[in-house]
Amino acid sequence: MFRRKLTALDYHNPDAFDCTDETQFRNCIVWLEDQKIRHYKIEDRGNLRNIPSSDWPKAYQQYLQDVNCPFGGPERQEALDWLLGLAVRYEYGDNVDKYKNCEPLAAASSKAADPLINLDVNSPDFKAGVMALANILKIQRHDDYLVMLKAIRILIQERLSQEAIAKASQNKEGIPVALDKHILGFDTGDATLNEAAQILRLLHIEELRELQTKINEAIVAVQAIIADPKTDHRLGKVGR
Repeated sequence: MFRRKLTALDYHNPDAFDCTDETQFRNCIVWLEDQKIRHYKIEDRGNLRNIPSSDWPKAYQQYLQDVNCPFGGPERQEALDWLLGLAVRYEYGDNVDKYKNCEPLAAASSKAADPLINLDVNSPDFKAGVMALANILKIQRHDDYLVMLKAIRILIQERLSQEAIAKASQNKEGIPVALDKHILGFDTGDATLNEAAQILRLLHIEELRELQTKINEAIVAVQAIIADPKTDHRLGKVGR
């Protein structure tokens, strides 16, 4: 989640950074203040630098308030992402001449990788085409046609690709089940009925597993559409 910003800031070993690790998190906050943000004077950074202290959370919360961070201490990921964005802004401000003539990294490859980037989303033909596809595939309508198109693409990739169709076409071979190893939990008084109830219970469990799988797939698909880790840096402090 933070790798790209940490890399841009030349943070040591950004790939291994773990926000949930308390020591790594505190060290990262101190590094950002010491090296990039520099909101406090050097002599005023003592409490924040005292990483092992039990009072560090209080110093951190005060720091967030002093830099006008819109997030509080408990919102760890959001606050860190905001601080990273602020640090990137200051880094750019300190090195404008260095960055202003730089070509965007992988600009050409990003355009080739995402064919949706050049679409005119306000075109009537585009909207009509997306709506027609959504109706055919029975996809929920959305006010943003680009979001609908992304949902269509995900559905096609996961369900209608050649690999997905081939996988769905494979016959599932049943696995023999020893009913006597599965406890029914109640007794109907009839051995035949007990066996039938065991079979129904096993079938029901299998249906629940399939339902859970579909729910997980739906969650992943929705997250792929709506997840957007961009931060609104307009809320950040301008200047120092």
